[in-house]
Amino acid sequence: MRKRILLPALVFTWLVAPAPASAQTPVDLEMTARIMEEGLERSHALELYHTLTDEIGGRLTGSPAHDEAAAWARDRFEEWGLSDARLEGFEFGRGWTLEKISVEMVSPRYMPLIGYAEAWTPSVAGVLSGPVVYLGDKTADEIKAMMPSLRGAIVLTHQPQTEFRDADRPQPGVGDASVRTGNPPGIRLNATTPIRQMRELLKEAGAGVALRPSSYRDGTVGVGGSRTTEDSAVPSIILAAEQYNMIARMAAKGMPAELRLELRTRYDEDDTRTFNVIAEIPGSDPDLRDEIVLVGAHIDSWHTSSGATDNGDGAIAVMEAMRILAALGTSPRRTIRVALWSGEEQGLLGARAYIAEHLADQASREKLTVYLNDDPGSGATLGFYMQDNAVAKEIFDAWLEPLSDLGVTRNIIDGIGSTDHVPFNELGLPAFNVIKDFDAYDESTRHTNADFPERMSEEELIQSAIVMAHFAWQAAMMDGRIPRVPVS
Repeated sequence: MRKRILLPALVFTWLVAPAPASAQTPVDLEMTARIMEEGLERSHALELYHTLTDEIGGRLTGSPAHDEAAAWARDRFEEWGLSDARLEGFEFGRGWTLEKISVEMVSPRYMPLIGYAEAWTPSVAGVLSGPVVYLGDKTADEIKAMMPSLRGAIVLTHQPQTEFRDADRPQPGVGDASVRTGNPPGIRLNATTPIRQMRELLKEAGAGVALRPSSYRDGTVGVGGSRTTEDSAVPSIILAAEQYNMIARMAAKGMPAELRLELRTRYDEDDTRTFNVIAEIPGSDPDLRDEIVLVGAHIDSWHTSSGATDNGDGAIAVMEAMRILAALGTSPRRTIRVALWSGEEQGLLGARAYIAEHLADQASREKLTVYLNDDPGSGATLGFYMQDNAVAKEIFDAWLEPLSDLGVTRNIIDGIGSTDHVPFNELGLPAFNVIKDFDAYDESTRHTNADFPERMSEEELIQSAIVMAHFAWQAAMMDGRIPRVPVS
């Protein structure tokens, strides 16, 4: 775990904190102090985090590991006394599991290679060995002329990688930095033949496996995959860029290395659904209890690591926030509902399925008070992206002010995209995502084999959960409504 921040010393400050001097919005400081005490003194965050990341591990949508994580989270909500804890299924398609991968260079010398299969890629038949065939500088016509030699071959599809993801995106709210997307800028992979055409040619030729480089440095490998990959596709493996480059350079000089590899994968087709996890603390005000304060994060991840910062930390923050509120025996005016989404990495599918099920008409949408999402970045929560909603920012600023000793520093007017609050925004609903650091997130952990719990500290997990619980409570108790920005 990385360096700690000293949260326990803040308890006394919180118990005597004065009302925010600049805020016109009432803030329930008594409950905030109770949330602080429970979150600091009796936190379950680290235990939950290690169960999710170490014991369950990567949680590819549709996989048995994801289903295990969803069931585990539901059971925790039941254990803590939340109401109506359940799994809500929606159609996704077949799942996929990586059972074994081994990639080695055996000539001109031995070297184990760092490689990961793309999700939903099929298996390689048996143990495949032989010299690589370099196609990174070949035209489509040249590849067609080589087809007889490509059957069963180990193929390098791209040129050596020269551009790398070696910097994080600007930190929002610092100087003039502004972030309008949930994704960092793309990194170019170079091949003379477009990759889609290359794949069709390799499939026609019956190639044994296709290798391409990662766009990360220093042995970090970023891997995704497509759930629409066909059984007949050529298996695809991504290698650490430095190792790929070495092998490609030798092949381009007429000195092809010999590799030996195994790849076994399994498709999970018994149940083609995947599952959101839903639970709630019911509202108590007869006039407001049907209104919903929704907090959420996606619990799915990619498969090359344990999904610790994308998005295990966010999932644990909202779980621990709900545990805190349940442990305090709270009785909010509005219902506080938690959602752990599936399918975020495949297109915000879980959030969209929830909207289709629960917010299909305007009457139901009117009952959503706010959605608070925890996703991009890692570390402590710094505030919220306000999606250009200036009036809502005034409310959130009042709620933020008592958290200043926790390192919560700013709400910013900018929005962020590419995560689960976006489908709510598209309907004109008030939905906001937390601000977190991008320190080493884009450059190292996002969608890579380096996404392990050591990038987070226990104190950061505790802080994020307290912030989420505080904001959820204030929203559940407020008079009036959080304003909505008209959809353009």
